[in-house]
Amino acid sequence: MNKDTAIFAGGCFWCMVEPFDQQAGIEKVISGYTGGHVPNPTYEEVCSHTTGHTEAVEITFDPSIISYKQLVDIYWRQTDPTDASGQFQDRGDSYRPVIFVNSDEQRKIAENSKEELANSGMFDEPIVTKIEDAKTFYPAEEYHQDFYKKNPLRNQIEELGGRQQFKDTKWKK
Repeated sequence: MNKDTAIFAGGCFWCMVEPFDQQAGIEKVISGYTGGHVPNPTYEEVCSHTTGHTEAVEITFDPSIISYKQLVDIYWRQTDPTDASGQFQDRGDSYRPVIFVNSDEQRKIAENSKEELANSGMFDEPIVTKIEDAKTFYPAEEYHQDFYKKNPLRNQIEELGGRQQFKDTKWKK
C-alpha cells in the first residue's frame, strides 16, 4: 500500500475518528496530541492547558484510493471553521481547529481549500482554522482509541454538544 499521513485537529478527538474511519483507503485513524512543547503528554496534562498541545487525529491513508484533498473536504464538514476558541462544547486551546501539514503539497491543498471555503459564501464570519506545520504526534492513551466503537452511547452524547446540529444545518447544503 502506498501510504501518507494527515493530521487534523477539530475539537474533541473522539468526534473526529468515525468520519475518516469509514472511508475507503484509510488504513488507520489514531487519536492523539500534537503542536505542544511537552514530550509524551498525558490526557490530564493536555486538559490542564499547560502543554500547548491540541487533540488531533493522525490518519494513515493510501493516496491512490483517497486523496489528501478529499480528506481536507471531510475535515471541513466535521468542524465550525469560524470558531478559533475550540469546537462546539469543547473550549480552549487544546480543542482549536488546525490542519497540520507535513509537506508543501499538503500546505498548498489545505490553503487552496480554505480559500475556496472562505469564498463560498457559506459562512458570514471569517474562516479562522489554522494551517500549521506538523509537529510530533503523540498517540493518546488506549481508552481514547476508537472511542465511538468502544463507547457508542457516550460518543452520541458528545455529538449532541452542538457538532451534529451544526453539521446538519451548515454542511448538508
